[in-house]
Amino acid sequence: MTPGEPFGPAHGTVSRVVAAVSSLSTRSGVGPSDAALVLEARAGADWAKEALFRRYAPMVNGLAYRLLGSDSDLDDLVQESFAQALVSLHRLENSETFPAWMSAIVVRTAHKLLRRRRLMTRLGLRRAETIDWELIISRGVPQDVALELRVLYTQVEKMPTELRIPLLLRRVEDASLEEIARLTGVSLATVKRRLTKAQAALDDALVREKVHVIE
Repeated sequence: MTPGEPFGPAHGTVSRVVAAVSSLSTRSGVGPSDAALVLEARAGADWAKEALFRRYAPMVNGLAYRLLGSDSDLDDLVQESFAQALVSLHRLENSETFPAWMSAIVVRTAHKLLRRRRLMTRLGLRRAETIDWELIISRGVPQDVALELRVLYTQVEKMPTELRIPLLLRRVEDASLEEIARLTGVSLATVKRRLTKAQAALDDALVREKVHVIE
């Protein structure tokens, strides 16, 4: 994706590298199907609930961490997301879509947490987070990609949550516009509007940072 093109193909430099170094399995490859586990979990089987947790904890943990950019609230977000999913299983129309449905719960739960965290920081009730770059950026990542990731996460800390999440979903999770609309629960037009604004801020920051590096 080139600067000023938030709606171009979502296979930009950052998303390709992050996908390569941070890919997490969402299935164990063995055991009951998702549909069977969801059916048993709906009936109250604790073993099925635990199996769903074990199967999808890596996926949820990875998505949650990349949205937060730090691990201070990670456990709370993961636990709250699974708690909401398990008590809402009756709303899942197609059991085979559990991973996508679970991802949407993580995104919307993260949205609430980030808004609360941002408010507390503004009120002086919480210190700004320190980003652990070694956990976000793997060793061996090209310098230009590392720079873009640093600028991206530095910028999203300053953005309203409604801009932060779509931008991270687009640039880091490689999500399509339609996927972002589904995950965030807003219209496609709203996603485009928010991405345009967030991308413009990111592009400006990247230009300033690159000029600073050259100097």
